[in-house]
Amino acid sequence: MKYLRLLPIILPLAACSSNPNQQMRDLAAAITPYKIDVRQGNYITQDMVAQLKQGMTRDQVRFVLGTPLVTDIFHADRWDYVYRFKPGRGEVQQRRLSVFFEGNTLVRVAGDVVESGPAQEQADAEAAARSRSRVIEIAPVESKKKAEEPAAEEAKKADAAASEADKK
Repeated sequence: MKYLRLLPIILPLAACSSNPNQQMRDLAAAITPYKIDVRQGNYITQDMVAQLKQGMTRDQVRFVLGTPLVTDIFHADRWDYVYRFKPGRGEVQQRRLSVFFEGNTLVRVAGDVVESGPAQEQADAEAAARSRSRVIEIAPVESKKKAEEPAAEEAKKADAAASEADKK
């Protein structure tokens, strides 16, 4: 409504320009209504998925990821987390993450969640376009501890060697 008052001022300026058609298109784009960004579902980051461990209970998974968007009575051992972002202007982005249980324990996770951040919005869109789904491997708690022990011992040996070299 307030743009209509400016119309008598803008039209003569548009007529005087070298490309009046372009000016009119720019004017029409400027007075289109504002469209809000619509976010729906569970926003899941790669950091949240990294906290998942095989053997976690349903309550622990719910604590890390939040309440799932979809729980199906026909697939009681599967939770689906869906996130949809529709910007006011631009393409719709959608992400999915499925969590699978056997009984009350976590077995595997599958989906297309990618790491997010303010600088990676473009990378998110490209990664989602390239691969719509990927399997995310989660290690059992025991095997992860065993894998960390040799690395810690090697780091101690390297520190000891470096301190001996500094003494000489």
